[in-house]
Amino acid sequence: MEEIRARRLEKRSKAAASSRARKAASPRFEFQTRSEDDLLDDGFRWRKYGQKAVKNSTHPRSYYRCAHIACNVKKQVQRLSEDTSIVVTTYEGIHNHPSEKIMETLSPLLRQIQLLSRFSPDK
Repeated sequence: MEEIRARRLEKRSKAAASSRARKAASPRFEFQTRSEDDLLDDGFRWRKYGQKAVKNSTHPRSYYRCAHIACNVKKQVQRLSEDTSIVVTTYEGIHNHPSEKIMETLSPLLRQIQLLSRFSPDK
């Protein structure tokens, strides 16, 4: 009987250690912003995958994933319970692609550079 308990404890401790290791692998960043809008434009596209009630708060917490195909970044958005004018946004992970807003802004400029490079006197 004692041997079975020891095995169970060993399995639990291994599972807890691997869970901590997974959580430590992806960095978390938290931003607090005073805003009337819950979802702030950060230049990336997000897909909402959940929402749940938060204890001692009338505002729910929303869960988002980056909409880029191979990106695993997650985002949580909720209002601060002490001051509901503040939105707390928590990012988990680092994007493996550029911001879509930056690419939209830079695309016309890059096209102009390509066009001008064709007429370069060096060629």
